[in-house]
Amino acid sequence: MTDNDDDSLEQRRDALSAKLAARERSEAIETAKEKQSEESRKGMALGLKISSEFIAAIAVGAMLGYLIDRFVGTTPWGMIILLLLGFCAGVLNVLRAMGMVATPDPGVSRGDDPSHKR
Repeated sequence: MTDNDDDSLEQRRDALSAKLAARERSEAIETAKEKQSEESRKGMALGLKISSEFIAAIAVGAMLGYLIDRFVGTTPWGMIILLLLGFCAGVLNVLRAMGMVATPDPGVSRGDDPSHKR
């Protein structure tokens, strides 16, 4: 009877080990899927941020140009110039967000730059 109990216990232990291994595999797959979806959400958020900054810069430039034209009477030159400046500011914001252009350090001006030699 002891021999039969040991075999039964061994079989139950093997079955339990197989179930635990299957559960660990499924949890690893689920963790990988969650990580991939998190990366996807981060990419979507960055894309929305960049596009909204780009569109906002153009819209602000156009509005300021329209207001200047309306009050000063320089139609259409104020809107054209400020719309182009807004577009340039939007492109610069996109490049900064992508890390292609360094963000300016507010504490250092051109005259204070130690690497700038005269």
